[in-house]
Amino acid sequence: MNAPLWAWQLLVTLPLLTLAPLTPPTTSASTINAAADPLRIELGRLLFLDRRLSVNGTLSCANCHVPAMGFTHHQMETAVGVAGRAGRRNAPTLLNVGSLPALFWDGREEDLEAQIWGPLLDPNEMANPSREAVVDRLAALPEYQARFEEAFAGPVTAQRLGEALAAYQRSLVAMDSPWQRWMNGEVDALSDEARQGLVLFGGKAGCYACHPLQSADGLMTDHHYHRTGAGAPQRDQRPVQFPDGSQTQLGALVNVGGAARADLGRAEVTGEPADQGKFRTPGLRNVALTPPYMHDGSLPTLAAVVAFYNAGGGPVADKNPRVMPLHLSAEEQRQLVAFLQALTGREAQRWVQQAEDTTVGNPGD
Repeated sequence: MNAPLWAWQLLVTLPLLTLAPLTPPTTSASTINAAADPLRIELGRLLFLDRRLSVNGTLSCANCHVPAMGFTHHQMETAVGVAGRAGRRNAPTLLNVGSLPALFWDGREEDLEAQIWGPLLDPNEMANPSREAVVDRLAALPEYQARFEEAFAGPVTAQRLGEALAAYQRSLVAMDSPWQRWMNGEVDALSDEARQGLVLFGGKAGCYACHPLQSADGLMTDHHYHRTGAGAPQRDQRPVQFPDGSQTQLGALVNVGGAARADLGRAEVTGEPADQGKFRTPGLRNVALTPPYMHDGSLPTLAAVVAFYNAGGGPVADKNPRVMPLHLSAEEQRQLVAFLQALTGREAQRWVQQAEDTTVGNPGD
């Protein structure tokens, strides 16, 4: 099924009459890196992988944002900090994080350089007592004394630590997906099933409403906060059918279980009761690499995510009105998953290999 590019653009844009033709951005890792200091990127990568940034030397940034797992953690629904302390939320991917205007699931931070102090000081994450403690620990290590002087022409400071980690994270760009190559004229880049999924994405399934195909930064997110019912306490047990024909109970998919305290979402930042249960819309680039899904990691696969939305989201009041039963057949759900799988950038593997090839000193070395 090799329809001309313009024909598929027309199919997708029919329900979006006011939108311009689909022309996704072509941002690449090479253009990002060209504007950044390679010494700072390298320093940031070492810091990211170094367990000595945690209070007891057991946890690095990469322990929750594992490069080989799409800079998330496939085995954990929610993050686990030092001494096995449980977090409340799923570790979001860091791929393309440099393009986000707000960070964390609740959007509480806008500055990537300052963002690092959230996990570094959180008692349930890396548990450092203060910024000064982190800086003093790094400043006492000869290898970091030399690297900070080389990258910043000065010693370790809290600001420079943030700049180095941010430089590395901004380099983690993975945009060159089959979908983008297909949109740029490579007619065989998308499978027939993925093309059908694209039509569903922009039509019957309505995914584009919160995940616009034409978002200015190319991340396929509206950067807003929505209540979908994910992670809500269960009031009923509705059957959900997966694309392979099997069934499960919706309650089994969205039960939080074991959370240390209630998660009010965006309301914890704004203080507005109307924002309770709202979380940031994640981008969909590389989404196939980053299970489990939702703010609490309650949905293990893309098929489960599609099934969740096909069933109308979680059983809560005041959901976003766009979250309603979609009436997708099992075949249509498979097609939608195929399209989501086609959003993986080829550059993602580059960052995995780079991290695996990096040697970092740790206590006892």
